[in-house]
Amino acid sequence: MKTESVIINTDGASQGNPGPAAIGVIIRDESNRQLASISRRIGRTTNNQAEYQAIIAALERAIKLGASRVELRSDSELVVKQVNGRYRVKNASLKPLYQKVNQLRNQLVDFRITHVNREQNKEADRLANKALK
Repeated sequence: MKTESVIINTDGASQGNPGPAAIGVIIRDESNRQLASISRRIGRTTNNQAEYQAIIAALERAIKLGASRVELRSDSELVVKQVNGRYRVKNASLKPLYQKVNQLRNQLVDFRITHVNREQNKEADRLANKALK
């Protein structure tokens, strides 16, 4: 089933900075029906790299589901501000991840990313931490 508009919550987690890391993603349609979830280890990275990798995995899955409009929610204020162009990406290890996010968002008709507090991101956080165990 193809869904044009999706709402995504993402989270990246790292035990240590850098350290073992994982991502968590929940993708829902506009009726709040869960379409997909991701919970997986991604190797050894920093927390910010994990946050970016969660967004990349989420956008790739949303595009495969047929989404053309994405509202993405993340509890990483830094990453949200970088993707929205409010902060420059200075860290060399984040630049290719930032570029990949931009390549994916350019495949969409509409893309919005907003910062949410941890309380509003519990499910994605749970999936990321579950993969770390």
